[in-house]
Amino acid sequence: MTSPPRERVEPEHRSAPRTARRPNSGRRRRALAGVAYAAPTAVMVGLFFLVPLGLVGWMSLHRWPLLGKPTLNAPDNYAGIADNELVVSAAWFTLKYTAIMTVLLFVVAFGLALLVQHRRPGVGFLRAAFFLPMAVGFASASLLFLGLLSDEIGPVNDLLSRLGLVDGYVSWTSGSAGSALGSAVVLVLWRFAGFNMLILLTGLQAIPVDVYEAARIDGASRWQTFRRITLPLMRPTIALVLTLMSTGSLLAFDQFWILTRGGPDNSTTSLVMVIYREAFIRLDLGSAAGISVVLLAVLLVFNAVQFGVLRRRSE
Repeated sequence: MTSPPRERVEPEHRSAPRTARRPNSGRRRRALAGVAYAAPTAVMVGLFFLVPLGLVGWMSLHRWPLLGKPTLNAPDNYAGIADNELVVSAAWFTLKYTAIMTVLLFVVAFGLALLVQHRRPGVGFLRAAFFLPMAVGFASASLLFLGLLSDEIGPVNDLLSRLGLVDGYVSWTSGSAGSALGSAVVLVLWRFAGFNMLILLTGLQAIPVDVYEAARIDGASRWQTFRRITLPLMRPTIALVLTLMSTGSLLAFDQFWILTRGGPDNSTTSLVMVIYREAFIRLDLGSAAGISVVLLAVLLVFNAVQFGVLRRRSE
């Protein structure tokens, strides 16, 4: 007789597979190394940006004399901004200067970038010559222009008088609001056109040459190539340059403080000059901090709108 087949009994417990992986210690070490590399930068940003920003916000809520005990007076520092006639006139002047300076500086810088875009004899010298004013400190450049435009010792008046362009001596920095503003505009153009040219030149050289060659084959003119190819592909770079220009213009201080002292009759007084006067002439740090916070908020909104508009057009 044949015995019935035996049923196979499976073991109740199997040994754990040996292929189980341990936690990836290499990934954890790389993460810790990244944190270690970023920690010094985070500490610097915290100490020199976040902590001062918090202190300025706290100061803006107090009556904070330069020498004395601060007392809480919120929101008087913010409410008094609209009643300060100098702040209102400085705000309008700063906006006007920003509009004029941004347009002129962008046109000049873009023109210089297009001029030195292609390699040919002498282009290297022109690039270096255009960028060379950046080697001069802004305060030093302002003092240099103050001496050149002086109606007593400056050579500009003598040169223009010999050419018959002016009659007698002209006070370029304090004679009238127009001449004072024009002097500051020329100074900023001379100082920063080469720097912005370099940024725009980098964007121009990043455009593939094949795109231009295809446009030439299709019979596109230079203006069509510039409008249909160069400008659209340059939008990220243009957004960066316009943000730097507008932010620098809204924070203008050196050129007006050294060249014009805000004159004549406070016609060239910028918002940063008002902040300086409130803090170190009127010795009211709380009022200066309030104006600084409002200016920072305007800068954030302005830059956000500018980036949003340019990004929407790019899309």
